[in-house]
Amino acid sequence: MKIVFIRLNMFEHISSDAMKPILFAIIRELTPQAHEIEFLDERAESLPERIDADLIAFSVETYTAKRAYILAKRYKTPQNRIVMGGFHAAVMADEMLQYADTVLVGDAEGTWPQLLADCENGCPKRKYISDETAEPLSPAPHPEIYRHRYAGIGVHQLSRGCKFNCDFCSIKTMYRCVRQKAPETVAAELRAAKEKIIFFADDNLFYNRESALAMLRAIAPLRKKWACQISMDAAHDDALLDEMKRAGCFLVLMGFESLTPDSLREMHKSANAASDYEAVIRNIYRHGLLIYGTFVLGYDGDTKDVFQNTLDFAVRNHITITNFNPLIPMPGTPVYQRMQEQGRLLYRKWWLSDKYRYGDTAYRPRNMSPDELREGCLYMRTEFYSLRCILRRLLGNPLHLKPVNLMIYLLANIISAKEIRAKQGQLLGGLLHEADAD
Repeated sequence: MKIVFIRLNMFEHISSDAMKPILFAIIRELTPQAHEIEFLDERAESLPERIDADLIAFSVETYTAKRAYILAKRYKTPQNRIVMGGFHAAVMADEMLQYADTVLVGDAEGTWPQLLADCENGCPKRKYISDETAEPLSPAPHPEIYRHRYAGIGVHQLSRGCKFNCDFCSIKTMYRCVRQKAPETVAAELRAAKEKIIFFADDNLFYNRESALAMLRAIAPLRKKWACQISMDAAHDDALLDEMKRAGCFLVLMGFESLTPDSLREMHKSANAASDYEAVIRNIYRHGLLIYGTFVLGYDGDTKDVFQNTLDFAVRNHITITNFNPLIPMPGTPVYQRMQEQGRLLYRKWWLSDKYRYGDTAYRPRNMSPDELREGCLYMRTEFYSLRCILRRLLGNPLHLKPVNLMIYLLANIISAKEIRAKQGQLLGGLLHEADAD
């Protein structure tokens, strides 16, 4: 078979911050050599008008679902098979089957090989569901699949899943449990990687403290520089932070999410609610680590002063990078169900709407209008990544002035500012003309 596997973007746009997708290497490892396979990444290249292949597969997130459906219509022929998987499949498989011949629910390790075997035997099924028991695959390096222009950062993973259950997060819709690779396996992956800078894509690298410490000690001799996501409990652990720094960590991504106690309770962020954020930040800086902070605005505890207060907090603490996101009810999450039950959704399926645009919200906030939430988040993003604010934060934190950190800081801030300007207000995917989506 000839197979084309596509990583989608939200709309036709070449991203300046695209990193190598782990999934390409996993799919290559799972695909028998007898098959011809090509990988396309819409974040890094324009897609062709036509594709000549027996099987065309899309990795689909909720933000890229409409794009997947539009392209499926474009590329479908009587001779080929359209396949879709990814996070969106975990909650919207039946929706996907209106546009795809086959949907894969769950990990590729538990679905892709069986699909290919059934295609070879002439009996492919409409739906395949992973049983979520296999250890995450550690694929061998496949340099030929990464012919695209990516940021020079390697992407790796110790675990899949998360021990927390935040109200707004879609991780639990895909993963019911947490599974980890052996620490020595991750160390072997990094040893084989040519990149000197690594991002761990785990939703929480420190699900299991002992295995994480074992991995840190295994990778320390490799002299890689790396970043990862951590939760608030890890930020209090001085011994863990020491080991992270010793092993090459330079930046941690943390979900502060909100400065409003009522909103944190509604999110189920108990560890955050019990923490003194400013003390946490000082402790992380004391260990020589930079911070990428994320915030979610628009919960019922938020009033219109939340935008300026949160922006002031991020600037005052000289945070390296931020995401200021309007709350988006993702399908399958508790917040989506609650907004649906309360009649507050602006669209039945915002991800299919031909009115919804990137940066909009998709529900009616309690203490502000949807437009005020959109404009408030845009103001925060624009102001945080203004030249004046970039320089203020740069000079306000001595960690930013170290040679490697300085390069990363400037690149991250310049690229973030560029991507905000390019994405804000863009129509997701294009026009699908789904009357029942609004």
